[in-house]
Amino acid sequence: MDIREAKINDVPDLVLLMEQLGYPTSVDNFKNRFNTIVANPGYHTLVAELDGKIVGMAGLCSSLFYEYDGSYVRIVAFIVDTNHRRKGIGKKLLQEAESWAKEQGAMAIGLNSGNREERKNAHQFYLKMGYKIKGIGFSKSVV
Repeated sequence: MDIREAKINDVPDLVLLMEQLGYPTSVDNFKNRFNTIVANPGYHTLVAELDGKIVGMAGLCSSLFYEYDGSYVRIVAFIVDTNHRRKGIGKKLLQEAESWAKEQGAMAIGLNSGNREERKNAHQFYLKMGYKIKGIGFSKSVV
């Protein structure tokens, strides 16, 4: 298995992963979105490739703290294909995400995860990887 930066040719596989994450989209829509993300230097997308197939991804965003000096990285999208879980792929993706955060000079790394029943295993995985439950998230559409 190889962890590497995502490329535009990965978009069809990334669309399948986004669907598993609960965010269905089309190849054309995601290609446009991905091109915008790649053009932003504060973003970085990692993929896990196994036997020529993309089986996981981590979308990262570097930001500045308001409350502290310095920066942090947020994992804004994280998914391992349902057929490839519990094989160490998520662990390697998180470790590579943490390495990228350190390279950016970030002080911390964080993520949000929905509180749906199907996310409970993911929550246990994050705790096992050293992440702590912190806060409650809120969201509101402004469109």
